[in-house]
This record gives sequence, C-alpha cells and structure tokens, in this order.
Amino acid sequence: MGNTVDRKALSRWRLILGTAAEEELNRQSGGEQMELTSEELIMDRALAAIYDQTDGSGEDGGAYSGSKTRSAGQGKSAPRLAQWLGDVRTFFPEDVVSVIQNDAMERKGWKQLLFEPEVLASVKPDIQLVGTLLSLKGKIPEKTKDTARMLVQAVVDELVKRMEQDIQRAVTGALNRRQHTPLSSLSGIDWKRTIQRNLKHYDAGLQRIIPERFYFFDRAKRNKEWTVIVDIDQSGSMAESVIWASVIGSIFASIPALDTRVVVFDTEVVDLTEQCANDPVEMLFGIQLGGGTNIDKSVAYCEQFITEPKKTLFIIISDLYEGGNQSRLIRRMREMRESGVKTLCLLALSDEGKPFYDEQLAKVLSKDGTPCFACTPALLPQLVEGALKGQDLADLAKRLETKGI
Repeated sequence: MGNTVDRKALSRWRLILGTAAEEELNRQSGGEQMELTSEELIMDRALAAIYDQTDGSGEDGGAYSGSKTRSAGQGKSAPRLAQWLGDVRTFFPEDVVSVIQNDAMERKGWKQLLFEPEVLASVKPDIQLVGTLLSLKGKIPEKTKDTARMLVQAVVDELVKRMEQDIQRAVTGALNRRQHTPLSSLSGIDWKRTIQRNLKHYDAGLQRIIPERFYFFDRAKRNKEWTVIVDIDQSGSMAESVIWASVIGSIFASIPALDTRVVVFDTEVVDLTEQCANDPVEMLFGIQLGGGTNIDKSVAYCEQFITEPKKTLFIIISDLYEGGNQSRLIRRMREMRESGVKTLCLLALSDEGKPFYDEQLAKVLSKDGTPCFACTPALLPQLVEGALKGQDLADLAKRLETKGI
C-alpha cells in the first residue's frame, strides 16, 4: 500500500512539475524509472501545451498545436485545439478545467481561436469565458455568433438558476409578510378566494354566505412597492461583476413588487432596463467592456427614477475609479442618502477575492452612509432583504463582512 501511495504522490508531482522534474523524482523513487499511465500521459500532454515552455515534440503541446515548440501562440489549428479541450474536460475536475481553459487563453494567446465554431462548441461555459467573449464580441465572425450566444445563454441560465429563488425569497420575505393581509380594505378584498373559503358557511334561510373571514390581496402583489436601481460600471476590470449584475438585474425585473431600472456606464450612460427585463443575454451583448469611467454622470441619470426616496434602493456596482467629477459624485450620493434612499456600493460582485478599488473614495462614501464593499452573489439576497426591511445597511454590511465577503 505504501508503494502505491508513493507512486500516486510522485506521479502527481510529475504532472505538476513537468518533464524537468523527472530525474529528481526518479531518485526519490529509489532510482526506479517513473512511467505514467496512458491517462496520465494525456493529462501531461494537455498540461504541457499550456505550462511547459521548453522545446519538445510528440507527446508535448506540439501534438495539439502542430508545432514542435511549446512556446506561446504557435498553434492555430481549431480541430487540434478542440481535441485538447476534449482531453482537458475528460481527465480533469470541473473547477480545474475552468482554470486550465482560462490560462490557455491568457498565457498562450488562444483567444482568437474562440472564433472557430468547433472550438467554441468544445469549451466549458463559465463566467470568465463569457467575460472574454464579451470583451472580444466586436471581432466575433458571423459564423461563430450563434455558438457564442448559446454559450453565454448557458452561463446566464446557470447563474439565474443559482440566484433566482434566493432573491425572490428575500424580496417576498421583506414585502409579503403573509400571503394575505387582515387589513380591512374593501378595494383589496380577494372576492374569489373569500367566497371559496366561506362556502361552508352558506345560510340556506338567508340564501347567502355569511363569511367568517375575509381574504385580501397583499399590496405587494398589485403595486410596485419599491424602486430598485442597479447602476453598473462597465469598465474592463469589472467584467465578472457586470455579468452577475446583469443576471441579478433581470431577476429583480421579474418580480412584480419591484420597479427595476438597470443602467450601465463608462464615460457615457446607457439605459438597458428593457433588454435586461426581456433578454439578459441580449443585454450582455449590448455592453461595451472597457473605456473610461464617469460615475457622477451615471448617478445623475439615475436620479430621475427616484420618485419615492424612502422606497428606493440604489445599488452602484463599481471599483470607484472615477474619471468624472468626484466631489460632485460625493455630494450626489450624500444628498440621495439623506433624502431617504437606501444606497449601497458593491466594489465587486463575484466569487473572486478582494478587488482593486479606489480606497479613498470608498472611505468617503462609507463615512457618508453608503456602505462600500465587495460582495459574493450568495450574500446579496441578505443585503436586499435587509434594505427592504429598513435595516441599517452599514451595520448589516459589517456583519456580512465577517461571514467572508
């Protein structure tokens, strides 16, 4: 058993370190020549294609790229890259596939190969890949556009599936304390339900129903209880946050109790509310990742949608690197909060680690009462529920930060 464990450990190190480590690993195994299994040889070849920078042939990266060197950017054969993607997906766990796939694009300059339909159809859909596609969408040839859209749709569907129930539960939990309310309001009576539930109380003598209980529609089912404004920074560094924000905006838009506005900005402001509500994938393809940033301009645009400040939640998703008028932005945000609007700044909305952001501006806004912090999608529903319930967002944010935001 010990030899088996040692052999597995050594072969794992061999796959991690590459051929350069073979001699030392052979010494560690007592001089016995290490031989990889057929599956391990395929894994080694797939890893070498991305991470091995030495010359080689046969079983190395050249087997995929058609080149006898493992240096970056040599291979442009779509069928061979599709084979490489197939091998990676077959022999590595899902989370590792995403890492290797993204390293292939970043380290080897293979982004342009995503424009081949057979390659794009072979990749594992994930949020980083969608970000790459969106950044390159202006260069995607016509023959690949349908495949690209299908890939983005698959990721959006997965994110919606992951978040929809939690967000809807958070909103309804805050606004709809009960499915029906006992408040006496003739205009709010659910007559159909009231009659059905009281049929057993029919009085034959009077020939009428004597209701023991009336049922009322909850106002949140009939009216837009809250306005939620999602203001999204579409600069290149915010790619993953943009994707998450677009999906979450579309979920907000599907909830009848919320009047949802979705706005994106760089140096210009674009209102994507309609596209977000109808087709979040189309919205994503309408976003221009990169460019400058004018947060103040976007906030000024969003102010027109605030009709009832105390029933408005304003979420700005930005790293706060402001290229516009910073002092005016600070004043706008302060005045918005003081009017009663619940304001919140998410420096990032993603599963990744701590983001880069303008710490000085974040401190100023936080001091003024607008909490600024990075947030994972899993914890966003708690923030939304807290805001709709009237909780102190600064205090709630601090408590959530201790949970690992």
